[in-house]
Amino acid sequence: MGAMNGDVLIRGSAWDGQLRVFAVRSTNLVSELQKRHGAHPTAAAALGRAATAGAMMGAMLKDGGRLTIQIRGDGPLGEIVIDADAEGHVRGYVTHPDVHLPPRPDGKLDVAGAVGRKGFLNVIRDYGLKEPYRGSVPLVSGELGEDFAYYFTVSEQIPSAVGLGVLVGRNGLVEHAGGFILQAMPGADEDRLEALERTMAEMPQVTAQLSEGVSPEELLRRLVGDDLRVHPAPSPVFQCRCSRERVERTLLALGPEELAAILKEDGRAETHCAFCNETYLFERAELQSLLDRLQGAD
Repeated sequence: MGAMNGDVLIRGSAWDGQLRVFAVRSTNLVSELQKRHGAHPTAAAALGRAATAGAMMGAMLKDGGRLTIQIRGDGPLGEIVIDADAEGHVRGYVTHPDVHLPPRPDGKLDVAGAVGRKGFLNVIRDYGLKEPYRGSVPLVSGELGEDFAYYFTVSEQIPSAVGLGVLVGRNGLVEHAGGFILQAMPGADEDRLEALERTMAEMPQVTAQLSEGVSPEELLRRLVGDDLRVHPAPSPVFQCRCSRERVERTLLALGPEELAAILKEDGRAETHCAFCNETYLFERAELQSLLDRLQGAD
């Protein structure tokens, strides 16, 4: 992968610390999610926008933190779930990845139609302490960028602007994905913020800029000017936490009676991970050896 087309995430500050800024090129991450779930264009765009936001929100976490985003609208997609952590690992799924709707009048994918305009955006942040932080807001547009901006502004009380984009080519595959989050710190200059809103309104879409080869850092410069300090964060990458070993531990945790019952009734055990679409199959002989291990341990 050349530097031009690899995924990149940067974070930093602008205007002498008045703004916190994040930007990401998440094309490979979103392509991988689309492939794993066989997502049709509208579903891939919705899942990709949410995963792009999740990658940047992961970069806001302290080390060892993780978060889960749930988007539940009244559209045909069902639920979108994204998991991300401070190390750049992102995974996610959508209940109905085969949703594809006719384009909007302006030719763009109808993400809001797929997500729905009524529903909730929930965020659960977990630092391994007793009580995870939970925030929830109603959906305001269903296009997701505005919904995340509303979440930060209302639930976390940080006035924010969020741009998220996924470009799907004529062949139905993801070509570009990325986004930015700008957050105003207390005491940020109101006039500069108003000018920034005008800049954002006039600027081409995120994916249009990515397709011209604009880097995440350049994207931020176009938004906030040259008074910008950035440092790289871990690049976002698809990674699931499921594994055959993990499923094996789960089976062993059932105990000998439960395992014996599965052997007798089904003769095999199959589990499916929604996040990465992997299926783990344990045949009779494998189950028997797990049972032998448990009974030998008694």
